[in-house]
Amino acid sequence: MKAYTSDRLRNVVLMGHGGTGKTTLAEAMLLASGAISRMGSVDDGNTVSDYDDQEHVHHYSISASLLAVEWNEHRINLIDAPGYADFEGEVVSSAQAADAALIAVDGSSGVQGGTEIAWAQADEAGSLPRIVVVTRLDRENSNFDQVLAELREAFGSQVVPLALPVGTASGLSGQFDLRSSDEPPSDLAGDLEAARTMLVEAVAETNDTLLEKYLDGQELDEAEITAALHDGIERGELVAVVPSSAPAGIGVEALLDDLVKLMPSPLGHEYALAEGTTTTSTDGELVVRVFKTIADPFVGHLSFMKVLSGTLSASMSPYNPRAKQTERLGHLFLQRGKEQFEVSELVAGDIGVAAKLSDTHTGDTLVALANGEMALPALPFPTPTYRTALIPASQDDVTKLSTALSRLQEQDPTIHVERDPDTSETIMTTMGDAQVTIACARLAKTYGVEVEAALPRVPYRETISGMAKSEYKHKKQTGGHGQYGHVVIEIAPLTRGMGFEFEEHVTGGSVPRQFIPAVEKGIHESLPDGPLAHSPIVDVKVTLLDGSAHAVDSSEMAFKMAASHALRDGLMDARPVLLEPVMKLTLHVPGDYLGDVMSDISTKRGHVHGVEGEGRFSTIEADVPLAEVQRYATDIRALTHGRGRFELEFDRYVEVPEHVQAEVIGQLQNAGAN
Repeated sequence: MKAYTSDRLRNVVLMGHGGTGKTTLAEAMLLASGAISRMGSVDDGNTVSDYDDQEHVHHYSISASLLAVEWNEHRINLIDAPGYADFEGEVVSSAQAADAALIAVDGSSGVQGGTEIAWAQADEAGSLPRIVVVTRLDRENSNFDQVLAELREAFGSQVVPLALPVGTASGLSGQFDLRSSDEPPSDLAGDLEAARTMLVEAVAETNDTLLEKYLDGQELDEAEITAALHDGIERGELVAVVPSSAPAGIGVEALLDDLVKLMPSPLGHEYALAEGTTTTSTDGELVVRVFKTIADPFVGHLSFMKVLSGTLSASMSPYNPRAKQTERLGHLFLQRGKEQFEVSELVAGDIGVAAKLSDTHTGDTLVALANGEMALPALPFPTPTYRTALIPASQDDVTKLSTALSRLQEQDPTIHVERDPDTSETIMTTMGDAQVTIACARLAKTYGVEVEAALPRVPYRETISGMAKSEYKHKKQTGGHGQYGHVVIEIAPLTRGMGFEFEEHVTGGSVPRQFIPAVEKGIHESLPDGPLAHSPIVDVKVTLLDGSAHAVDSSEMAFKMAASHALRDGLMDARPVLLEPVMKLTLHVPGDYLGDVMSDISTKRGHVHGVEGEGRFSTIEADVPLAEVQRYATDIRALTHGRGRFELEFDRYVEVPEHVQAEVIGQLQNAGAN
């Protein structure tokens, strides 16, 4: 593949709602550029972008794909990012690697939840310049004008049309560029005069010279409009909207032209470091960001990286400040799907791949050894909330599971794994159920680990609501020395969060001093196994009041046993109750869905503490039991059509309502019996 200087590179992330035809559009761009001779299909599983086996099975993108597209003496590094919310982490890292965004919107569905998420990601990645491409205009019920109106309503008047479709639905035959002075076709869809006025006025308002010319009644020519569009888009003052039909090849070449003409090169892009900044330039200090990792036993370990400054040569050994290790490169590649093109270097602003880096992971920075303290902030991945318990199918799977999960987390930082100490389950937290399905399939196919995905057990706690005295005499005679330990204890509740306290008020030596530590130990060892649900006992104070000993048969073990039995008996007399974890829930939802979301919180035994307006969105502060929101990601997407966002954070333990407690205990007993 030809080498290009930094000014002839365009780094563009292709984003949008799931199912809007992004991968098909990318395939059409490759076909138009001559990179492929035949256009593949998502349904047939033969596109360049979707090359993973799981993408072929599910017929949608699950991982961002890097596509090198050569066009008009430029190279467009197109990053085709997934549209489904479960794979938002791929969108985040892709947007952080791009200098511009191409947002796909379906011509019949219009602005959807994924459109708004893509827009927000483009904003969070440094207000990326963007073009919106309206896809699938050859389908029935598609309407370019309607989609344009929705975009302007959702994102502002800076959104302007750049072209209009010629014909509609099955009669779509092309597009007409609003910058052109050519005679428009008779079957132009939309109001040409209104659309051109919208474009010219918006362009003129970004440039004083053009505004003066426009107000004087003079026409703006195509070159002037294009130059002003480039500047306005780069500054975020304009967003161009173009029509297309990828399967028919309509609007694809014009889109490639506009990506080259209107989108900025990477030069001059400024990035924040942990201390200071760096700017993309050919003569700057070397700064490289790894934004994606593939860790596959068959493909190998591939690190997708962008050179933010300087030039990265295959002969270099850059330094990783986080790992405090120097990496040997050896080989660098440009990537087009799974196809690789080896290159000797990556210039400033370029995106490529290095193989077999030993200590470098997603989000890491690589720099020259002399500048070892330079580092970029961590990538802003979303926090996963969808909890799943992984149950290995066999002992062999148990042994292999930890290593396999580590590999999965290397590839996808939105997968979190932990061992729950209370339930002894392996908990995988993800963005949603589709991500769980893909992860389990990869564990089986790639790493040979079979697991069952189940709803995690809630880590309940147990405590008491009253006081009680309890006495137990452990007495056993088995020939020779027997066993004798006798204790009288008092059990009392503590303030929530205080844990466990032990005191002794023994007088007269009824319990010899040497056995009192054994009493405490016996009680302490019994705390993890409560009488209601076999959950840990918390917030309890136990006081040793009295007891008795035998001169020969008393021992530490006997007093431990007596204390354990006394505690268990006493707990049942002290009105035991179940405690459940309550989560602090922060929701960001469109105002149109506010009532539905708040009603749903009430059905989940939640309590809303406040609602604040935030433009078209509202923020809800609430608390909800964990038992009700382990799979809340699915619920909120359904309620808000994918537009709602939320964060969960553990807050406290509270008493389970009596009617719920009976139900929970019954369920736990049935599960134990099975």
